[in-house]
Amino acid sequence: MEVVILEGADAVDRSAADIVERVARAGTTPVLGLATGSTPVGTYRELARRHREDGLSFARCRAFLLDEYIGLARTAEQSYFSFIRENFVDHVDLDDAAVFSPDGEADDIAAEAQRYDAAIAAAGGIDVQILGIGTDGHIGFNEPGSSLRSRTRVKTLTEQTRVDNARFFDSPEDVPHHVLTQGLGTIDEARHLVLIATGESKADAVAAAVEGPLSAHCPASAIQWHPHATVLLDEAAASSLALAEYYRYAYANKPRWQHL
Repeated sequence: MEVVILEGADAVDRSAADIVERVARAGTTPVLGLATGSTPVGTYRELARRHREDGLSFARCRAFLLDEYIGLARTAEQSYFSFIRENFVDHVDLDDAAVFSPDGEADDIAAEAQRYDAAIAAAGGIDVQILGIGTDGHIGFNEPGSSLRSRTRVKTLTEQTRVDNARFFDSPEDVPHHVLTQGLGTIDEARHLVLIATGESKADAVAAAVEGPLSAHCPASAIQWHPHATVLLDEAAASSLALAEYYRYAYANKPRWQHL
């Protein structure tokens, strides 16, 4: 695991975009894992800018979302199906038909969960997975207590997560209680995990994920055992890290040939 502390959210967004760009340019059919929520929006804007100004193409890419609300219509503006199109897909040349998300309206949710994991495997697995982190340490919608080996399944959102996401809805009561989310075991199969966090509100969760014990109490701590995980932080999100100075030193002395 590599922890990189950068000056400001813009630098975090650029670094995350650098990683995605390398994958998009390198593979014959790159597979992207896309997070939703407010954290990666800046990264998606930067990738869209590179598409518009630098000719970065996503035409060969496929993409899988982490999660979706159960019972919320795909056409609803709060759905992640809609979110990723509004904030990324509609601004680049990524084929809409090559962007996949769990179907929260499926008649058989359990079968849909298995189908989604199978679809990821059939695509050859995810090359790079973008992740945010919740204030309670969740990634995807794997809330505290999630099995570290879990697969795509139904989860009940904590009240804190519903409060955090209420800003996207007319009222807190409108936030669904249930989601269909990739499990920690599913996420861990991606070849490269890139966790992004900015702002002081994420500092304690970041510290628990990076320096705390590997535990279901902090689902994001699962990144500790991944063979290629990169954690991109601004100074505020890194403010609770005990080893922050070492992370800065290691990044400053990183070999020139070694990418993030």
